[in-house]
Amino acid sequence: MKVLAITRAERFSPNSVEKDRAIMEAVADRLRTRGCEVCIISEDSLASLDHPDYPESPDLILTMGRRPETLAWLKYSGVEVVNTPEGVENCARSRLHAMMERIGTPIPPKEGNDGYWLKRGDAAAQTSDDVVFAADKEALATAVQTMRDRGMTDFVVSAHVVGDLVKFYGVGEGRFFRYYYPTDDGASKFGDEYRNGTACHYPFDEEALRHEAERLAEAVGVSIYGGDAIVRADGSFCLIDFNDWPSFSRCREEAAEEIVKLILSE
Repeated sequence: MKVLAITRAERFSPNSVEKDRAIMEAVADRLRTRGCEVCIISEDSLASLDHPDYPESPDLILTMGRRPETLAWLKYSGVEVVNTPEGVENCARSRLHAMMERIGTPIPPKEGNDGYWLKRGDAAAQTSDDVVFAADKEALATAVQTMRDRGMTDFVVSAHVVGDLVKFYGVGEGRFFRYYYPTDDGASKFGDEYRNGTACHYPFDEEALRHEAERLAEAVGVSIYGGDAIVRADGSFCLIDFNDWPSFSRCREEAAEEIVKLILSE
């Protein structure tokens, strides 16, 4: 099998360029041991079928790409793509939020007494300015105006939820699901994880979280995914983020093996 693997443009991997590339390389290495021919190309350099490193007639494309040009090209590639470009587009914040509301995913309320989160709606976060905490309505209004001044008119607002921040990773349905507490290991992209303080490890229904994550992944149309949830002191939880093909940095080797099994239907 000939496989083209497309890594993510650096602007879509803020503070995570090496981690994002590492999971794709781990998947590629395992595919090669199973006899596959794998070529890895960054979406920053992917321009057309005439790219010198592009394998002739690939049987499968694996992509972490998020550039609109990449997704448009993938739609007309005529090759099976994982994750699908349509699924990746559905992970844009506004689309995702609407989908979560439609299927009844537990999400943060719109109003609250502990502050607000303002998030860029047209795409995944590319800088720390794309995800902003506002302590109150006045600060929120200022943050909204700042985003407008940056030329953005599409954004999502939700109330801050107090509780443990949990980061989860999944592959397929019923195959692989893991969750971790970022404050346990200190790994952070923008430092926002510490807004909720050190995790208290409140007891919660782990299978219920897995069910909601897998249900959302199916609705969005991605099979390799990750996200964040908040677990409240009473054990209830809500999903605050969801994205296509994360770095799996806390479980990379195990996840890479499961991704390969998914791809090869093992």
